[in-house]
Formats: sequence, C-alpha cells, structure tokens
Amino acid sequence: MTGTIDKIAWICLRDQRVLAARSHGKDAYYVPGGKREPGETDLDTLAREVREELNVTIVPGTEALVGVFEAQAHGKAAGVTVRLTCYTAGHEGEPAPAGEIAELAWLSYADRPRVSPANQAVFDHLHETGRLR
Repeated sequence: MTGTIDKIAWICLRDQRVLAARSHGKDAYYVPGGKREPGETDLDTLAREVREELNVTIVPGTEALVGVFEAQAHGKAAGVTVRLTCYTAGHEGEPAPAGEIAELAWLSYADRPRVSPANQAVFDHLHETGRLR
C-alpha cells in the first residue's frame, strides 16, 4: 500500500520545548493537529484541530508557516507517508487534553525517539534552527 496522509500541525514552543500529544491507545507523541475536512483551508484545519484536541483558541492573524515535513507514517504499511504542514500561532487558553488526546508533554530534542518519524523531522528542523533544545 502507498499513499500520503496530509495533515496540518501546530508547533507550540515554550522554553525551547515543543508541545506534543499522545492519543488514547497510541505509543508515540505527535505535534497537535490533524486532517482537513472538506472545504477547509490549512488555517481552518489548524484552528479546529487545536480547539478539538487541546481546548485552546488560535489567535487569527498570528499563524506563521514553519515548514512541510514528510516521512513514513507511524504504524502504517511501508510506503504510506505522512505530510505535516506545520504552523506556529498565538493562542488563548492553557492546553489540556481533550477528545482523542490521552496526555500532553513538553518535549525537548532528547525526546526525539518518543515521536513519530514525521515528527522527528520537525524536531530536527526546530533543533537546527535553535528553537528546540
């Protein structure tokens, strides 16, 4: 099986750590986000997913593209990739697990093995650019 899973993700940094979420029944952490619904833009998806997963509101107009990262999809058949289009954005509220999210963690670069392959690419970029210690 081959194909690409297209996702939008939120990069929330604090003290050179990045917010990561682990879904119920999953063994890896991911930066928060998810798939578009029909008719949604990247920023629509970002706002909806962050609200659903973390109970916070993205502040419109503060979004900034971090980059697009692609790798083998965690837990999927060989050849299935995930493409993460990642944004930073200001937010209102304190992130808390909601919906499918079991727990949140503030991860450093040393935690790289705990995240999915696509998220490892995100961690590498954040570390190389001095945003993740």
